Amino acid sequence: MLESFKRFLSGQGIGPNWKDVSEWAKQRGLDFRRAREDEGFVVDGALDGKPWRMEWGPPQRAYIEGRELRIRMELKLPSDMQMLLLSRPLMEQLERQTFEQFTEGTQTQIDTSTPEEMRWLVMYPKVNMNGFRVLRQHFGAVAGHSATGLAWIEGPLGQQLERAMGNLLQGDPPFVLMTLRGRTYLRVQLIDPDVKSLATAIGLFEAAVTQAVMLATVVGSGSQHGADWPVSDSTAWQSLGPEEPPSRG
Repeated sequence: MLESFKRFLSGQGIGPNWKDVSEWAKQRGLDFRRAREDEGFVVDGALDGKPWRMEWGPPQRAYIEGRELRIRMELKLPSDMQMLLLSRPLMEQLERQTFEQFTEGTQTQIDTSTPEEMRWLVMYPKVNMNGFRVLRQHFGAVAGHSATGLAWIEGPLGQQLERAMGNLLQGDPPFVLMTLRGRTYLRVQLIDPDVKSLATAIGLFEAAVTQAVMLATVVGSGSQHGADWPVSDSTAWQSLGPEEPPSRG
């Protein structure tokens, strides 16, 4: 009965109103739908024929407060091609938490219950961002192979990051961009899902995807570095909605 009443109220226009978002999605040829119990929404799109999914709703990481925006895409990248870029305040926060958890606490080893973001800060070398005069003040990065991580950030992705600092990433909110198990993920704290921020997030994500695919053709799954790159086997997040993105195999 309660669920029926919630659906009735939603149908009457009572509850969250994301009309501007749904209209924006429609104009771009994207599929918009509300998540369960009106706690958020899901937008599905594609880049070069490959599907991606954007979700906005309750956060799934403790370091994000209020609401978060997530985007993911299956790319079939080499499994050992693992790169992580995050906002500098978040990087410093997670480094402190990792130190406290594994040095001052009772836990003696990293396990899969620890978020990838924290594990990778311990597992992988930092990417030298001294060449990015603006970005180095706001972001940090680690990668299985630092040269690949550096090449990922250079060019279009770096330019999109600088643009995003004017709206989506203004004030250095918790932000994570990573490649994991063949996929690319974006996660950022976003209380108000305004159309401009959503468009910026998609532009940033698509730049990251395009650059990652280009690097994958160079690195290849048989890279000489592959044997030295630890591989994570956990899941980056649970889906907001009942459906999963179309399987790519």
